[in-house]
Amino acid sequence: MNNFLKSFISYLAAVKGLSQNTIDSYRRDISKFFKFLEKKNISKIEALSYNDMLDFLTYLKDEGLNVRSVARILASLKQFFKFLLIEKIIVEDPTTHMKTPKIKKTIPDFLSIDDVEKLISSPDCSSLEGMRDNAMLEILYATGIRVSELVKLELNSVNFELGYLVVFGKGAKERIVPTGDKSRNSLNQYLQFSRPNILKNRTSPYLFVTRRGGGLTRQGFWKIIRNHSIKSGITKPTSPHTLRHSFATHLLQRGADLRTIQLMLGHSDISTTQIYTHVANERLKEIHKKHHPRS
Repeated sequence: MNNFLKSFISYLAAVKGLSQNTIDSYRRDISKFFKFLEKKNISKIEALSYNDMLDFLTYLKDEGLNVRSVARILASLKQFFKFLLIEKIIVEDPTTHMKTPKIKKTIPDFLSIDDVEKLISSPDCSSLEGMRDNAMLEILYATGIRVSELVKLELNSVNFELGYLVVFGKGAKERIVPTGDKSRNSLNQYLQFSRPNILKNRTSPYLFVTRRGGGLTRQGFWKIIRNHSIKSGITKPTSPHTLRHSFATHLLQRGADLRTIQLMLGHSDISTTQIYTHVANERLKEIHKKHHPRS
């Protein structure tokens, strides 16, 4: 069965063009399924039935996985079996009639504009790393890009003259995202005074670099934003995705339309972007309750 998984992973990379993070997620999900099959002594994937799949869902629930995790694993398996059908390894998909569990949509956390200002102002711009951190936070809030997209930015990703970034998102899809004056100024300061001194005599294609000469990792930037969040006195849990949500929410609150926000966020489906209408509606309710004389 591991050979089937290897073939599927190659297909996701070469044909689907998925990111390494997404591919790793598929690998973990399907490996969990294989572990279940091993416990049930099932060695032939073509012998799987609908009832086996139901048993697997029960197994996941018994393991304590939440609805969102179960839904993601089932979605991974549906893609896996679809691939096995294409390759004629199986003649029937055991997940065909399985419905994905409904996930309750939650309103994403976001920061107030004041808290965003505190966070971005937190780095000490008299230090090399502080200047870099400030530029990264400015870019993240100005563009709403994902942290995986941020750390993969290269020097040629930036167009200062026209004021935009070229970003490669999920599925290696390219999109153009505008930047603001403040983020461009911070980035320009970083490129002139910080980056050359961090690299010293080394070269790197990456826009944001470490003293070792490589690009920052997602985990590395998570630590950076968490530290600056604590330093600035923000009590709400803050992550790179919190700034992405803040970007979208503040745009919507100031009159931007959903379609424009969808394009900037790189959502393939506008239904994903529509969650921010709930955020805006909740904010309107709060304002109404606070200020209306008969609330």
